Amino acid sequence: MAHCYLINLKSPEETWTDEGAALLWEKLKNAKEYIIYENHTAVGRTCYTDYTFTGWEHNQTYEVSIAAVMEDDKTLKSNVVSISTKPLPEIFDISEYGAVGDGRTLNTKAIQSAIDHCTPGGKVLVPKGIFVTGALYLKSDITLYIEEEGKLLGSDNLEDFPILQYRFEGLETECYASLINTNEAVRLNNIIIAGRGVIDANGSLLRKKELIEKKGKPGRAICLRNVDRVYLQDITVRQSPAWCVHTIYCNHVSLNHVEIHTKYDEHGNKYEGMENGDGFDPDSCSYVNVFNSMIASEDDCIAIKSGRDKEGREVGIPAEYIRVTNCRFKSGFGVAVGSEMAGSVRNVLVQDCTFENVYSAVSIKAPRGRGGIIENIRYEDLTQYYHNDGHKDCKWFRGAIYIDMFYSQDAFDLITPKAVNDGTSTIRNVLMKNISVETVAGNAVYLAGLPESFLQDITFENIHGIGKYGMKAYNVKNLILKNVVVTANEEEDDILFNVSSERKVDRK
Repeated sequence: MAHCYLINLKSPEETWTDEGAALLWEKLKNAKEYIIYENHTAVGRTCYTDYTFTGWEHNQTYEVSIAAVMEDDKTLKSNVVSISTKPLPEIFDISEYGAVGDGRTLNTKAIQSAIDHCTPGGKVLVPKGIFVTGALYLKSDITLYIEEEGKLLGSDNLEDFPILQYRFEGLETECYASLINTNEAVRLNNIIIAGRGVIDANGSLLRKKELIEKKGKPGRAICLRNVDRVYLQDITVRQSPAWCVHTIYCNHVSLNHVEIHTKYDEHGNKYEGMENGDGFDPDSCSYVNVFNSMIASEDDCIAIKSGRDKEGREVGIPAEYIRVTNCRFKSGFGVAVGSEMAGSVRNVLVQDCTFENVYSAVSIKAPRGRGGIIENIRYEDLTQYYHNDGHKDCKWFRGAIYIDMFYSQDAFDLITPKAVNDGTSTIRNVLMKNISVETVAGNAVYLAGLPESFLQDITFENIHGIGKYGMKAYNVKNLILKNVVVTANEEEDDILFNVSSERKVDRK
């Protein structure tokens, strides 16, 4: 068995619990599957690039590795990773602090008391039942664990959600508190939200009331700010008044086997009045992993952000080292970069994901005025289809795969450049590979750079696209097309303007 350290096996430390941990690795070309080893014994197999260990003993050290089984049946073994599980946590059951899970009693004080009394490394337990609550505030070294058939349900009373100051849509502003928050006084670390229960922010009712009162921007279901090491595992999060899970200025964040629903309830009924319902927004965050998860969103399923315009540039905290793998998306607008990206976004991988009746798989948005750089972005091994007629090609969303520097503009001039300044964005080094898309509503592929800032070094390889419209490309320097087949049901298959290539373009 040969060793292959190109697999780059790692276990994010934020995923280490008292009973398990997660593994991630790089996809190896021509690998059929991966064998998982625990203390040198094979314990599992997978065709994906993640694996979660469960049932471990607390306070123990485990050595883990994987072996890639290649198409010729040879195996390549990874590096070995040593993982130490956490001590057995002290349990703080919210019912012992007076919480009542009857779906009516307001439990904010009782649950917050359990959180406040929780010792470092402890676990706040939400048992079976429906526990109504207002805004809660987590602290360092804590696990919020919601048992199966347990639910935290947001109160419908605005008085239970005070006005706070934090970032929304790229700017620091007044917002209603979220259901789950962090205190802004100090930087926190080691927050886990886990269990097979539900966090339901009661967003339909709250959003309506918040928009009428207008004291701040709508809240989130979960908003964690200034935290190092965040882990969401197995949890289901539903109906936020706005973006559902929002992490701001956080590092080392992992979402594993998480479900997020912002469009439909458990019975498939549309949440009334929901708008701007992103699933997960990592905002000026680094080292973020989303894997083995499902998001059914009313807006962007995932939106990678880093601030808006001058304020975002002055804060200057990028979103970087973002990895989204082995995920399923079932409504909304796929995995987006931007449009608030003034602090820059770089080193993003989206791989091995499906987009089922999702308008777009890929969207990269950087309008004039933002500034910042988007670079080193990879989308690969994706399938997408959209067979609905609910959305059309417009200034907000262009199609299955799109990069748009005229985002949100009703009319634009492709020819006349404007002066380059701090608000001029750059998009470069983007790879789309092994992607199949089909849409009845928009463009299969849409690329639009500015006349003063062309898209740079955009590569498409093994792309098959069918759209209402085909491929449109404007103002692109070095567009590489290798084995690209795009078919339009209306108009021409290709409309290109101000597009150059330094290499041979291979079109089928």
